[in-house]
Parts: sequence; C-alpha cells; structure tokens
Amino acid sequence: MHPPRKPVGSSQVNAASFLILFSGFGSSAAFATTNAAFVSTTVSASTSMDFGSMAIQLCGGLALFLFGMDQMAEGLKSIAGERMKLVLRRLTSNRIMGAFTGAFTTAIIQSSSVTTVLVVGFITAGLMSFSQSIGVIMGSNIGTTITAQIVAFKVTKAALPMITIGFCMLFFSKRSMIRHYGAILMGLGMIFFGMSIMSEGMNPLRTYPPFLDLMTKMANPFYGILMAAGFTALVQSSSATTAIVIVMASQGFITLPTGIALAFGANIGTCVTALLASIGKSREAFRAAMAHVLFNVLGVLIWFAFIDQLAVIVVMLSPSHAELEGAARLSAETPRQIANAHTIFNISNTLLFIWFTPQFARVIEWLVPDKPLQVTAIVEAKFLNEELLETPSIALERVRMEIAHLGEHVEMMLKSIMPAILHGAPEDLAKIASINKRVEVLFQLIIDYLSKVSRLELTELQNREFLKLMDAANSLEDMGDLIKFNLVGLGTSRINERISVSPATEKVLLDHHKKVTRAVSIAIQSVVTNDPAAAKMVIDMEGEIRDISHSAAAHQAQRLVADEPLRMKTYAIEMDIIERLRRVYSYAKRLARTVDSDRGYREAEPA
Repeated sequence: MHPPRKPVGSSQVNAASFLILFSGFGSSAAFATTNAAFVSTTVSASTSMDFGSMAIQLCGGLALFLFGMDQMAEGLKSIAGERMKLVLRRLTSNRIMGAFTGAFTTAIIQSSSVTTVLVVGFITAGLMSFSQSIGVIMGSNIGTTITAQIVAFKVTKAALPMITIGFCMLFFSKRSMIRHYGAILMGLGMIFFGMSIMSEGMNPLRTYPPFLDLMTKMANPFYGILMAAGFTALVQSSSATTAIVIVMASQGFITLPTGIALAFGANIGTCVTALLASIGKSREAFRAAMAHVLFNVLGVLIWFAFIDQLAVIVVMLSPSHAELEGAARLSAETPRQIANAHTIFNISNTLLFIWFTPQFARVIEWLVPDKPLQVTAIVEAKFLNEELLETPSIALERVRMEIAHLGEHVEMMLKSIMPAILHGAPEDLAKIASINKRVEVLFQLIIDYLSKVSRLELTELQNREFLKLMDAANSLEDMGDLIKFNLVGLGTSRINERISVSPATEKVLLDHHKKVTRAVSIAIQSVVTNDPAAAKMVIDMEGEIRDISHSAAAHQAQRLVADEPLRMKTYAIEMDIIERLRRVYSYAKRLARTVDSDRGYREAEPA
C-alpha cells in the first residue's frame, strides 16, 4: 500500500519521471562514483526526491556501461577482426549465409550501422546486388541482440574483479593477444558495474507514486514503443535503451509485456542512426538505411498484436525462480525474459522476411528511385569509408579495394597509350593525359585515408600491410605520371615531327606493349587479391621482358642503317618508347613485390 501522496501537478510529475527514466541519455560525460548510502530505499511522499543526485548516478552508470561496451567491442574486433574480414570477403549470394554473416559481423563490431556501410561498399564494388545485401542487413539485427543477452546476466558482484583482472592484463602485459582479452574482460566488468550503479540510482523510485503512475501508463504497448523509439533515436544507441529497460525490469518497475514493447521501440529508434549516416552518401547507402527502417517497422507491426503471446513463449523458455514471490520473482525473471524476447523477435523476423528479399528490394528501389545524372567531381573514392576506421583490418582491406579502383584508371591509360602514340590525334593523347588527373585524385584520397589509419593502434602485421599498401599506391601513381609526362610526350613528338612508324616496327612495339600491359594487369590483381603466385609470375617475367626489349633495340639498330627519311628522329622516338615501357614494367615488378610470400597479414594473423 502506497503512503499518502503529496499534491503534485501532473506536468511536474511527468517531467520529473521523464528525467529519472532517461536522464542518462542526455550526456554520457557525467561520470559518477558509486555512493553506498545514496538515499533510503523507502521514500515518503512528504520527502522530496533528490532528482539531481539520482540523475548523476544514472548518467555515471550509463557512461560506464557505454564505455565498457566500447572497450569490449574494441577487444573483440582486434581478436576476430581478421577472421571477420575473411568471412566478409567470402560472402556468397546465398541469402541465408548473408544473414549469418550480418549477425556475426554485427556481434563483433557492435554496430549495425558499420555493417550497413560494409554492405554498401560491396554493392558499389559489384560484389553483390542490393537484393542480396538485404540478407546481411536483416542478420545485423540478430547481432545486436547480443547486447541484451549480456546485460541480462546478474553478475554484478563479479564486476569489480573482472575490471581489476582486465586492467592488469591490458596495462601490464606486453603480448597483444593478452591485452585484447584484457580489454574484453575489463569492458564486460564495466558493463555490469555501470548497470549496478544505474540500478542503485533507480532504487528510490520503487515507492515514488508519480513514477509508479507513469509505469502504469506505459503498460499500454503503443506508448511504450513510442517512448523507447524516441529515446533511442535521441541517443542513437539501442544498447543504451536496452540497458535501461533491463535495469528497470531488475528493479521490478516494469512487467514483461511492457519490457517487450520498449525493446520493440528501441528496434525502431535505432534505424535513425543508419538514416543519419546515409545523409550525403550514395543512393545505395540510403536504400540500405531504408531497408533497415522498413524491416524493423514491419517486424514491430506484425508482432504488436502478439506481445502477450510472445511473453507467454519467453516465460516458458526462460529460467524460472519459483522459490521467490511477488516483486522479487519479477525482478529475477523479467530481465532474462526481455532479452530472450528481443532475440526471438529479431530471429523470427529474419526467418520470415529472408524469403522475400527480391520483393523487399523492389519495394525499396521503388521508394528510393535513382537520382537523375548530375555533374560530379572528377573521380570519387568507392571504398574509403570514415566509419570503418574503427576497425583497422577492415580499413586496410578497403584501401586494398581502392587500389584496385586506382589500378583500373592506370590500366586504362596504359592500354590506350600505344595506339595513340602510333596513330592517334592530339585529342587522343590529351584524353589519356586527363585520365591521370583521376589517378592523382584517387592517390591523394588513398594517402589521406592511410594517414588516418596510421594514427590507429595497429598490430605488427597490420603495420607491415599498411606500408606495403602505401608502396603499391605510390607505384601506380608513378606509373600514371610516366605515361602522362613521357609516353604522351613521345606521341606528341611523333605528330609534330610527322614521323610514320613502319609496319614491322609497329608490330615490335605493339608486342612489347602487350607484354608489359599484361604484367601490369597481373601485378594489380596480385595486390588486390593478395596472391603471391600472381606476384611471382610478374617478377618471373623480368627475363622475358628484357629479351623483348633487347630484340626491339636490335630491330631499331637495323633500321638505323636503312636508308629511310627522318631515320634518326624516328630511331630516337622508338628507342624512347622501348625504354619507357621497360620502366613501366619496373613499376609493375615493384607493385608485385608488395605482396607477401606468406600470403600477407590477413592469413598470418592469429585467430
């Protein structure tokens, strides 16, 4: 039975309760230490609640919770980042495998937004269609449920020992793997410690009538969904909302159906993060964000009428504490039940919608049609996403993919240059020279991105890969400059001097050019796929290229004694072409040497 109520205006009551419920969302910077004797657990109506101190505890606890999540995610990414990258590289068109991949990646990264960014990159690269990517987006929702499962464990007594042990492993060990495991353990301890502080801060609300009235109103699932969606959109963290909901459940403030409704709302609110991330990005990025929104909203609409039935199911599947009664039993059982409901909800939605991904994709493409063509920059990076800098292994892989993009433009220049030198007009040569502007822009974008990667905490193998990718980008940029400033110049001299190359000499030059072009193509592919066999093939071509160069030079020497007009000028240009092609091959060989004989860091990194 509640004590007599002190008269309070309804607006004041709701505002105060609103502050208490979600004041931790406003700022995670307010860090507070635990205060054992914070306030009496029984508060009479005549005693004013210390909302300021309570808000500080909620803010401090939430700050510890979010920081712990970040620490744990960083440790997981460092340990599983290389394996995660391999899974993403081997992603197939199978929608079921796509869902598994999305769930695994999000469980490691702890961010469905980053998973969506990765998906957009694969679409842009042509590695998957938008329809295939939807499976990964659906799977990412399953990956986010790991947060609810973690926070539902009641191991707050072990929080401080976990933090202590994790701290010692992180700061005193010299081995990187032990440090990573220490970060995971310390982060997990901070998650539980933060929750215990939030729980203690909310403890006085057990007997605060206005708050209990608000909880009664939230029994309406519609209001619960709206409230949780709004707060999740505000803080852009469904993990934070889930933590608050489970803390409230552990205090016995909310029933299971109310907790399920709040979890549904968090699923809708988290879509705002993906929508905000897609602002100013490609059409594919916006479509991926819309797929996330549509999937989550439709899932909630389907389950809205079956919240009570879902509650019955999770009660049967979750641990029971029959030895307890009343509020004690509710607070013991409800947190795990809410976490299980969250998981069942997302898995069921994925299993339901995964069979309709083509239709789902068509609806999204209808809602978000292609933009009309507009004037754009000279060239833009396809794969260098700032969001992925949090995971060095994936960031380096994106650089590798962007080097392939850079290589496409260099190959375009190289394939076009010989016909332009031999028979092209000035505009043909100018067109080739203009392609080098794109090469220079892409090179600068890659270098700028790598400079940001260099500021991250890289492992020894990642640092080696960083240096090799830098060298590969430099080799391609040097190759583009050589074509623009040397070979294009030779074509211009041929036009100005009105020199005509004989059919026999033309065949020699074209054969030489064909061989060098093939070497460059294989070298670029060896870097992109990190294939040492292809790299060795390029390096082994050195003798063959040298023989071709010598044969071409001997042919030119025979031409020199022939009685032909302008033979000296013709000889000089033709010999310069041969020499420049030899230099192009030397850059290709340097490019191939950036590939490790042990198949690079991505397979050498321990799991």
